[in-house]
Amino acid sequence: MKALIIDDEPLARSIVKEYLQHYPQIELVQECSDGFEGVKAIQQHRPDIIFLDIQMPKINGFEMLELIDNPPATIFTTAFDEYAIKAFEGHAVDYLLKPFSRERFDKAIQKWLGQANATVQKNNTQALLESVSHSAAQSQRIVVKTAGKIKIIPVEEIHYLEAADDYVKVHTKEGSFLKNRTMGHFEQTLGTDVFTRTHRSYIVNIQQITRIEPYEKESYVVILKSGAQVPVSKTGYAKLKQVLGL
Repeated sequence: MKALIIDDEPLARSIVKEYLQHYPQIELVQECSDGFEGVKAIQQHRPDIIFLDIQMPKINGFEMLELIDNPPATIFTTAFDEYAIKAFEGHAVDYLLKPFSRERFDKAIQKWLGQANATVQKNNTQALLESVSHSAAQSQRIVVKTAGKIKIIPVEEIHYLEAADDYVKVHTKEGSFLKNRTMGHFEQTLGTDVFTRTHRSYIVNIQQITRIEPYEKESYVVILKSGAQVPVSKTGYAKLKQVLGL
């Protein structure tokens, strides 16, 4: 079985590496010092298990996992984070609270080895990511993968969001980027004082709106500073009027 360590602290990586030596059936294929390296390493090695820090520079552990289509089983290694701990306890995903002992490490490994069902592990990870995405820290930016590179988009730079099959297209002044999330997810996590769902397929940053024009019967279109035109349904118009105080 193949394993990866993704942690920006060399000492933390060395401890996990030392503890892993007691498991000859697990091969450590690579150590990574940040989430960017982690994404590439997971794509290259397809590990069975990763030991992932949460608080890392550039992108955190949760954001890194969001960029992986089929994330491997994950044991988190983290300093205290009250929100994260609650999320872990709710989704049967194990975590190691730094500094952790060899006994605690062994317990996490045995728990993973006992969860032979990869589908259950994947569902647990996805449930965890959905849970933590509602935290304040996770809703301030969107991390996407584009042309093999990772891009961090602060929410204030978003002009509007558009549904695109199983993805959401994030429109900014630099172009549009796909994110594997639902419109409902963004409607819940983005601040309703700034972002409004104007249509079943559109969410708009109201700070980008320059005017609202009639379009067809009982529908409208908003014109943004960029010149983009975004549809507004009858229900969306009522929401807009309320938010804008019209």
